[in-house]
Formats: sequence, structure tokens, C-alpha cells
Amino acid sequence: MRVERFEMERFQSTWENAVEYNLADSGVHPLTLAGLVDHSWLVEVLSHEPIGYGHTNGSQELRNRIASQYHGAGAEHVLVTTGTAEANFLVTWALLEPGDDVVVMQPNYMQIPQLVKAWGARPTPWWLREDLRWAPDYDELERVVTPRTKAIFVCNPNNPTGAVLSADGMNAICDAAGRVGAWVVADEVYRGAEVDAHPTPSFWDRAPKVVVTGGLSKAYGLPGLRIGWILAPHDLTETLWGYHDYTSIAPGLLSDHVARMALTPRTYQRILMRSRGILTDGLQTLTRWAGGSPGLVSWIPPKAGAIAFLKYHAPVNSSRLAERLRKEHSVLIVPGDHFLMDGYLRVGFGGEKVKLQTGLDRLGGVLRTL
Repeated sequence: MRVERFEMERFQSTWENAVEYNLADSGVHPLTLAGLVDHSWLVEVLSHEPIGYGHTNGSQELRNRIASQYHGAGAEHVLVTTGTAEANFLVTWALLEPGDDVVVMQPNYMQIPQLVKAWGARPTPWWLREDLRWAPDYDELERVVTPRTKAIFVCNPNNPTGAVLSADGMNAICDAAGRVGAWVVADEVYRGAEVDAHPTPSFWDRAPKVVVTGGLSKAYGLPGLRIGWILAPHDLTETLWGYHDYTSIAPGLLSDHVARMALTPRTYQRILMRSRGILTDGLQTLTRWAGGSPGLVSWIPPKAGAIAFLKYHAPVNSSRLAERLRKEHSVLIVPGDHFLMDGYLRVGFGGEKVKLQTGLDRLGGVLRTL
């Protein structure tokens, strides 16, 4: 197995802590531990917990709380992973064989297309279209799904566009997969980060062969916990657990404990209210900046996620533009090249408001110069 270099992850991990203005993050500004749990709980419960191995598939309590977010799901459908990245890795590893055909919604976080190729399968892109406000063409889906298709991979809400599929569109995807016996694999890590506070429906329970991945990194502002999950039919969850034994083995015990607290009903609602306040403020800042920068960028405002996909009108390659911003202005953004879409930038607006405004002003200055 050979994997291509994951350009976006390497770019972000190398520079995100070395710049003054990080607009590359796709989640909301992280919570502190003190902002999440009571000090008394830290002292009376967590401080006395032996730091050993926990349940390798996640504690029963955590799996119950994850399952409660999905209609018809139980703990037996849940496998807890080290972030959504491991969840996606395990699903592709378990489902795909060399020579399999798969359909992959693009643009997206490029982990899935590159893993598909690494396992020897053949990815066929199914592109979201800007002229449809980042919706897909469902007639095209009928053409790209064939009797050889093993799975359809989607990202909803979408990274990098922030678009959200309609319920009819989700059903059309499940119908297309069902006609050929394919799996639908939905990365839903941005679910809960909707700017209008209307929760994105899940693919879970829409068809028998559906797998959902998710986690606490984006909508919850808890990326450092590294808690992700897979929802799948019980027999597949058992199979995936076996694959998990060869990777991280178990989620961190302390992260499991804190994640249980985060997903208690009262705390869960408080976290999402905080996140939506950050999203509202950030999107307002970005909207004002874009409106005051006529001719520099055009965009379709996102429906979910702390990310916007901007089309810029300067005659420069997106990676070169990102490098100039980083080196000369200490601003980090994600170039469209990392999504195979030069001429675009992914800008995160979930960070601190003052830093967002300054980073955008510096971006605007460079675009005007160009």
C-alpha cells in the first residue's frame, strides 16, 4: 500500500501554530476544559481516574450518547475512534478491495479519494456545481453509478463549500446506491454547525447499507479530544472493531470521560449554542468584508461549517497565493489546489473575531495588489 502525501494536512499542521492569523481551521474556536466541565467534576471524578486502557470500542455510556443523536441507532451500532480521520480510514480499509469502483463527491476533504486509490480501488468523482449553488447534478449520479459501484462517499455538510444536501437529494443518493447494492458512506463531521440552527438530517437509517462517520472536532469545538465515531449496521461495526484493533486500539480514556460529559443533554445544547454564536459572528464579519471588496472575490455563503469557499479573481495560482500570505503577512488559508480546484480559497471563519478581521484585511490587501 502506498499513499500520496496529504498536502492539506501537512500544510496546515506545519504552519497553523506558526502564523499570527490562522484562517485555515474549519471548526469553531476550541473550548477550554474549564469552559466545558465543572471544576468539582475535575477534582472529584477525573483526577481519581486510573489512566489505563478503557473500552477499545468506546465506553457503553459514550456509545449510548452518540447513538442518541441518530434515529433508530443503539450503542451496538457505534464504534468510537480517534477522530473522524481514523473513522474514515477504517471504513475504506474494511469496505474496499483492489479493483472496486467507487463514487466520491467532490470537492471534499481529500482523505477519502486518496485512501480509495491506496487500497487499489477506482474513484469516480461526482462534482458539486457552483452554478447550482454547490449542489450536485443527480442526473450525473445516475451515469456514474454502475453495477460495479461498491460505495458512494459523500461529505454532508460539505467541506470545503459549506453546502448541505436536501432531503430529496439524500434520498436520491440512497436510491442510486440501493439499485446496485452499494454502500452509502457519509462523513457528517460538520453536522451541528449549521448557521441557521436547523440541524442537518443524517443519512443514518435512510437505507440498510449506510455508514456514517462523525466526531467532536468541528461543530463542538473539541478537536483536541480526538473523539470520532462510526455508525454502521451491527455486523459491520463488529468487523470494523476488528480493524480498529490494528490501529489506535482504543480511544484515550480521559477523552472518553470528557466526551461523555460533552454529550450530556444540557452540555450538548450549551456547546451548540456557543458554536452557532461564533458561526453567526464570523459569517457576518466575512460577509461585510466580501461586500466591501467588490471585484476581489465571489462566493456562495455556506449553510454549515465554519468555512467558506471563495473564488478570487487575481491571476495567481492558489498555492502561490497561500504561500505569499503565509510568508509576507503571517496569514494561513487553504488553497483551492488542495481540493483540485485552483482559483479558490477555503477560509475558516470560526476563530477569534479580531484575528479573523485582520486576516481578511491582509488577504484583501494582497488580492488588490495582484
